[in-house]
Amino acid sequence: MIVQSLKKIVQTDIQLAEKYYSILFTINNLHLTEREIQLIAFTAIKGNITYANVREEFCKTYNSTSPTINNIVSKLKRLGIFVKENGKVKVNPKIIIDFHKDLMLNIKLVHEETSINVSEGVDHQEDGN
Repeated sequence: MIVQSLKKIVQTDIQLAEKYYSILFTINNLHLTEREIQLIAFTAIKGNITYANVREEFCKTYNSTSPTINNIVSKLKRLGIFVKENGKVKVNPKIIIDFHKDLMLNIKLVHEETSINVSEGVDHQEDGN
């Protein structure tokens, strides 16, 4: 087994969340855009993306628009990344961590084990002797 350690220094909780979600979704082949990851990270830090003032802050920070947020929210809800809880759109609690603390990830990439059936595809017949 190969072990590799990486260290990345970030300035803010949102940057840490962006890095985390980028890795998480890349590992799971979700192919999300940078803007989608930014919205997920921002929402994880802010708690929700429901209120107008939070949406406005996102738009100012990331030079985005309210219709863009609506489109992304719809997609992320379909994927199960965003959930609606008590009338608020939030990041699914299953993928929320405390981004105020430093984070160490342990990612184990393993080969799929394959079983070989030696009799598969073999026509075995007795020759009568």
